[in-house]
Amino acid sequence: MNTVIYIILVILAVVIIMFFLLGKLSQKGKAAGLKNGKLSPCSTKPNCVCSEEGTQGRAKIKPLSASVWGALKTEIINQGGQITNENDEYFSAEFCSNIFKFVDDFEARLDGDVVHIRSSSRVGYSDRGVNRKRIEALRISLQTGA
Repeated sequence: MNTVIYIILVILAVVIIMFFLLGKLSQKGKAAGLKNGKLSPCSTKPNCVCSEEGTQGRAKIKPLSASVWGALKTEIINQGGQITNENDEYFSAEFCSNIFKFVDDFEARLDGDVVHIRSSSRVGYSDRGVNRKRIEALRISLQTGA
């Protein structure tokens, strides 16, 4: 019985160390940026959402109205993001998880009457819906003016 507990503790320690190292790795990256004037497409991993035309399946999300562009950066900061790059029609921000310090990138591109958005995890396979939830919370916050 003691051997089983010891093995479980060792496996748990290895998993925690791996998550810590992945968190450190994610801190060294940066947002994907624009490709041919548009937000980069999501990979096939379920850890990204994007509103750009051509985004398929579970990665597809609706763009925001251009009327929120002025308040968007402020709301990103209010929700814990840090602006990392910006110009008149594009900006990127980083969000960092509390425990293992995983970094997610948020990007926004002003395009006529809409703001295209992309939110993705830098490392790992699944984000358990965190990026989609972040965008939906942001959408609600901007609509209510909170």
